[in-house]
Amino acid sequence: MSAPARQNSRQRYDAFSMTLHWITAFSVIFLFASAHIWEQLEKGTPLRKGLQAWHISFGILLALVMIVRPLWRFYCQRQTHLAVAPAESSTPMRIIAHAVHGLLYLLLFTQVVLGFLFRWAQQEPFNFFGLFDIPTFIHVDTALRHTLAGLHNNVAWALISLAGAHALAALLHHYVLRDNVLRRMLPLRDSMPLREDK
Repeated sequence: MSAPARQNSRQRYDAFSMTLHWITAFSVIFLFASAHIWEQLEKGTPLRKGLQAWHISFGILLALVMIVRPLWRFYCQRQTHLAVAPAESSTPMRIIAHAVHGLLYLLLFTQVVLGFLFRWAQQEPFNFFGLFDIPTFIHVDTALRHTLAGLHNNVAWALISLAGAHALAALLHHYVLRDNVLRRMLPLRDSMPLREDK
């Protein structure tokens, strides 16, 4: 990045980036929790069916967000008024942070794909918050549904574990290292400004 671009870089992410980030975070938590809650409920009950319907809808929402996020990130990195200045941290911490973000993206994309494949393997219709049905783009053998379900569950545990570690790292930055890493992704009030970079 050139010197003028670096000087004009933002210290906080833009509102749209924040929105995409927190939709992703909420969706991951809800999807994980809802799947484990309905497993404790009797089959065929309205609550179980309702949770499954919301689970599917939030899964589709997550898929849409995961299409938009990398495109928006790519765009922001090339716009001076949207580009965010790099966080002040050591080289090892930056490497770890990039690795974690990369793995999170990989797990999110993998989970979305597995979710769609599993649903298509069930050969049952599903829709997005009751607004429209999702067509079957790929025929998936029903014999694969148990394998896909197992993979979907394993990736879910890996994803929630890594996301939890990511959240703990953000809290560590905020409360222990006392830097601006967490605040960059929070819609803070003007009375809580970011610390000025030295």
